[in-house]
Amino acid sequence: MPIAKYPRAREPLWHEWERKTLKCGLRHTVYAVNGDQYTGEWLNNLKHGRGTQVWKRTGAIYSGDWKFGKRDGYGSYSIPDAVTKEYKNVYTGWWKNDKRCGYGMKFYPGGECYEGEWSDGLRSGWGQMRYQDGSVYEGQWLADSPNGQGMLRLPNENRYEGGWKDGKKHGPGKFFYLDKGQLFEGIWAADTPKCGTVIDFGRDKAPAPTQYPIPKV
Repeated sequence: MPIAKYPRAREPLWHEWERKTLKCGLRHTVYAVNGDQYTGEWLNNLKHGRGTQVWKRTGAIYSGDWKFGKRDGYGSYSIPDAVTKEYKNVYTGWWKNDKRCGYGMKFYPGGECYEGEWSDGLRSGWGQMRYQDGSVYEGQWLADSPNGQGMLRLPNENRYEGGWKDGKKHGPGKFFYLDKGQLFEGIWAADTPKCGTVIDFGRDKAPAPTQYPIPKV
């Protein structure tokens, strides 16, 4: 008796649709429901590789590396200027798990700029910060604040070199009053000098030295 032949079961339509739409390695442009746009490489329906994301609500743009749907690797983040509408760079550098991590440069409103190391989206490690008033801090950071050893140079060239904690002078340090030709060396706590000594330092070149030199002990 001949064996009846049954037609092979057809692949479910949703399987076929998923197979055809699965993005792997190719560049695609996809629009989200909220209007956000991504153009770049994919892996298993996740942003993976090189790509550019545009957020509709803010107009911000990220262009760089992605890993399993998150910014990871090297890339730049920019936003449009509120007046000119031209794009201005906010951050260029390394990312990990969608946060700034590694070496990078960030530009703040008012012209301030930080260049250095990051961890978990915060300034951590060694870096240099240029402030709006012209001051420059260079040294160690932890959790977005100067922490460890560092130097702060003021616009008038006076500077502090020494310890920091939670963004304030703390521990042994030296303050060079170059405008007066003096040097204070001592111990600081929460930005306040607690004890130390003051000596003349470069008095002959100071623009506004004190009337009388400090006698030597």
